[in-house]
Amino acid sequence: MDVALTLIAIAVAILLIIRFKVDPVISLIISSVFLGLSAGVGLEGTVEAITVGFGDIMAEVGLLIGFGVLIGSLLQATGTFRALVEIIARRVGGKLPYAMAAALSTIFPSIYVDVQVVLASPMARQAAPVIDRKRGLPWLAGAIGIGIFAGYVFVVPGLSAVAIAGLLDVSLGRYLVFGAPLGLATALVTTLLFRMLLRTRFWNESTDIDPDEEEHPDNPEHGAYLARGAIGTDDAGTAEEHPDDVPAAALRLPLALRLSPILVPLVLIAFGAFMDLFGNSTALIAFIGDANIALFIGLLIAFIIGRRALGSEGTEHALSSGFRTTGEILLITGIGGSLGAVITETDLEDILKGLFSADAGAPVLITVLLAWFIAALLHFAIGSVSVGAITAAGIIAPVVASTGVDPVVVGLAIASGAMFALHVNSNFFWMFKSLLGLSTKGALKTLTLATSLGAVVSLPMVLLVSLVA
Repeated sequence: MDVALTLIAIAVAILLIIRFKVDPVISLIISSVFLGLSAGVGLEGTVEAITVGFGDIMAEVGLLIGFGVLIGSLLQATGTFRALVEIIARRVGGKLPYAMAAALSTIFPSIYVDVQVVLASPMARQAAPVIDRKRGLPWLAGAIGIGIFAGYVFVVPGLSAVAIAGLLDVSLGRYLVFGAPLGLATALVTTLLFRMLLRTRFWNESTDIDPDEEEHPDNPEHGAYLARGAIGTDDAGTAEEHPDDVPAAALRLPLALRLSPILVPLVLIAFGAFMDLFGNSTALIAFIGDANIALFIGLLIAFIIGRRALGSEGTEHALSSGFRTTGEILLITGIGGSLGAVITETDLEDILKGLFSADAGAPVLITVLLAWFIAALLHFAIGSVSVGAITAAGIIAPVVASTGVDPVVVGLAIASGAMFALHVNSNFFWMFKSLLGLSTKGALKTLTLATSLGAVVSLPMVLLVSLVA
């Protein structure tokens, strides 16, 4: 019954948002209350889950969102993204989506997923019309989505990858040997297939782009403007930046210096993660490698560069626009966490544990499919890739030995399924939607579809691994 009620609650949220145009915050709260009361969580328990879920998500990503958006505001004001995209377009051109998917899935898994999307979105927004005037944005959005999460679940030291390996007692080195090529292949193949899909009439700019983007194309005061990289949109729907708005003092600064607010946090976070992975971390390394501290350092650097290039008034203007942006993103993100918290109060986990135990000793194909399904359902219900993967691994770990299947294969099956259908009950979904300037339907067509496609694409690859593992 809890499984059915969870699916109904998620369906209600999607229906309210897409069909009846109800604000996502209101829709998600309605779904959370419905699920809590119908599943027997109780009045008090439902309220507690909603508030605690909101608070937990804010504690996890609140500062990351705020710092990241402010960095983006200042970098845009100094013309950094335009200069960067010009270089990338010159050297990579139409292969940018593949380059981004590959880099995100192999180089940056140690970096927090929310940090990755905050920093990657402005580049995607700026490069979209260079790649493809009408379909560049959805293609890049899909590449970012699958690149981030393929690395997150398959490639050590991605959080989900490390957690799955640990729970199933698989060495990180062995998981990496099989997971890294699988993650890269998943990201690239999915990006290719997604591009083929976009060549149909699948994408509709009139409904899949946030309407606010068209109503306020060139107004930097509009909140969504800077959240999406401060890129304007002309009447033809093409992303456009206005170079005349960038002070000459900013353009004279070396590009490497202007990029340092992004590069320095990435280096600090990656360094901290690797030092911890190899057991060489110290209190100082952990401090500067923390994503919140690293991004704050990046913000300080961006502020100093902004004061030098834009002056006091220009810097304050950029920061003010960024501050106005964060409120909407933070509220929607927190409510997504509330729905996930209510779902975890149901008996869904116990139901799935009984289902898997009943099939202990099954053939490889059935075991892999069942592990994939459990992880997919948990992620779909809870709204967190990491929580879905960790919960699935915790459920399956006690019965892995009796299946006769190599634990690394079961782990990769869980990783594959945990990517499936990232949607409206995920805080990442709402960040992704806002930062890339998509409507809810557009985010479903890009992030949700790309992660679902990646989960399906990687499943036969896992079965191939089972032949050699």
